[in-house]
Amino acid sequence: MSLLQAHGISRSFGSTRALQGASLSIDRGEIVALMGANGAGKSTLFKILSGVEQAVSGTITVDGVPFAPRSPADATQRGIVTVHQSTDVIGIPGLTVADALLLNRYVDGRSPFFLSARSVRAAARAVLDEAGFDLPLATDFADLGAAERQLVAIARAVADRASLLILDEPTASLSPQESKRLYDLLIGLKARGLAILYISHRIADLAALADRVEVLRGGRNAGSFARPVDFSAAIESMIGRPLASARPEAQAPSGKPILQLRCARLRPDSAPFDLEVHAGEVVAVTGVLGAGKSRLLAALFGLGRLANGEVDLDGRPYRPSGPRDAIRQGVAYAAEDRHRSSLIPRDWPGESVAATISLPHLPRWYPWNLILSTTERTKAEGAIARLGIKAAGPEASVWSLSGGNQQKTVLARWEVEPSRLLLLDEPFQGVDVGARADIIAAIRSHRERATLIATSDPEEAFEVADRVLLIDDHTLAPLDPSAAPFLESLAP
Repeated sequence: MSLLQAHGISRSFGSTRALQGASLSIDRGEIVALMGANGAGKSTLFKILSGVEQAVSGTITVDGVPFAPRSPADATQRGIVTVHQSTDVIGIPGLTVADALLLNRYVDGRSPFFLSARSVRAAARAVLDEAGFDLPLATDFADLGAAERQLVAIARAVADRASLLILDEPTASLSPQESKRLYDLLIGLKARGLAILYISHRIADLAALADRVEVLRGGRNAGSFARPVDFSAAIESMIGRPLASARPEAQAPSGKPILQLRCARLRPDSAPFDLEVHAGEVVAVTGVLGAGKSRLLAALFGLGRLANGEVDLDGRPYRPSGPRDAIRQGVAYAAEDRHRSSLIPRDWPGESVAATISLPHLPRWYPWNLILSTTERTKAEGAIARLGIKAAGPEASVWSLSGGNQQKTVLARWEVEPSRLLLLDEPFQGVDVGARADIIAAIRSHRERATLIATSDPEEAFEVADRVLLIDDHTLAPLDPSAAPFLESLAP
């Protein structure tokens, strides 16, 4: 008997049918990957399994017993624990790692009324020992990186006697080395009999881990693929069409460069480098986390400064005093974490698609501080049509959109007004294959601007760019697609 069996699961949100009779089964000691385009129903299905949403029809059983959780706490009590993509919800800044590991016990009253620092550390150490790994217990949770926060959540799940662990895009913010560490941990948990439902857009994740890949499309099951997985067939079943060649035809630079860096240093002790990006050219910078990709883009947008060197934009010295000055000079920027940097917080005024697109343009569109909703709506309607954003309309909450459509909305922000230089940091993070193709097409459709992209995934770099550069220790060098040793070192 399977640990979990779900049959005929359906769920609608207004007129949108998120799931239409979807089914899923998972055995103990099995890693099942859930694959599907943004909006295919993956998030809705795992939210139903974790008690965040409820199905309107269908049945779910755990060990043959009916399972219909009304909250995440209900699901956890039955051994179904979810680790969400956003690691911010795992702990609380100001608490130590030891506190974060015991947070569930504090909430449900399982911990003693009186606690000492020694007893907290001892209990937290026992949690880590059971999970089989180590973390710095005295460190403030806020100082942990994304990978260590994931480990906190997984350790808590093991301590809570989870029988099924649901992971939502766990490697989205991890380096290849951190991803490999997570793979090893999950394979070890699988060997101990834990069932794992793994949701990811990254083929490397699925190839490394999945015993079976289940594909959703339009809220329905579209295919099931056992190991060794034929990922070409899986992707075609996911998007409902043959997968076109991903590599774009490279554009040869023409005319004068839009962006020029000469003898640039990202840090005082790093080697200098030169860089030119021409109109119509897409240049990607790839390398491991911490190598300097984000620092370079942030400096070009006025969020920091180069340690040394000269920068020209359209042949004129470029020294932005800040983001507003950069935007005024024709430079656009989408940072790595769209949830923190590009989207207005959920339930705040102005978290609609239209307001998200218009935000950086308000001083120019409305010099007298009188916001005209008709202007916002018209601009947003055009962007929705051009980029294929799947939204109920311009006034829809951007938080109601799938990850790929959120990213399209962020890109649309810089499509509604002309720019000379577009800076994109990890633009495909949490974006499925179909949406990624739409975003690549939008990026490459503008021949009047230069585009500089930072990505830690070399496959993505070669997929989108005319030219790919390697960043290592905060300096740049050309990278050829045949540079197999480097690519292998980046691959988890």
